[in-house]
Amino acid sequence: METKEFTITDDLLASKGQRFLNLIIDLFIVYMFTVGIGAAINIIGELTGNFKLSEWITSLTIVENVIFGLVVLFFYYTIMELYFSRTFGKYFTKTVVIKHNGSKPKVKSIVIRTLVRMIPIEAFSFLSGNSRGWHDTLSVTYVVNKHEFISKMKL
Repeated sequence: METKEFTITDDLLASKGQRFLNLIIDLFIVYMFTVGIGAAINIIGELTGNFKLSEWITSLTIVENVIFGLVVLFFYYTIMELYFSRTFGKYFTKTVVIKHNGSKPKVKSIVIRTLVRMIPIEAFSFLSGNSRGWHDTLSVTYVVNKHEFISKMKL
């Protein structure tokens, strides 16, 4: 019995427009989570009368705020892509993260994807002719159109 291995073809890859929209939506979601966490800490401080944590949050420097945002970003992308193979942005654009053989990425690949996203100039890696960024190539993952991918997998 012959088994044919699945391979990703260019027609399955998400477009640069979809990838950019994913980025915008996901950064907005991360921002909302970050603001929501800060607001929740302030509300808890008000309810309990303990303002130490809320004072700490409001006294963060710009660098500390960026680090806090990066921690939220790390957990957002890692949890969403690990458990669902997609983020809210990918859900909206109907795309999904997969490995080269069509399987769901493992923890190592997702963590690599997420850490590489934190390189400040990583977003510019999409300016080349390729629709894959550094976080795709270094983690050996692909972002594909979900419905086309499922159709091709069935074949």
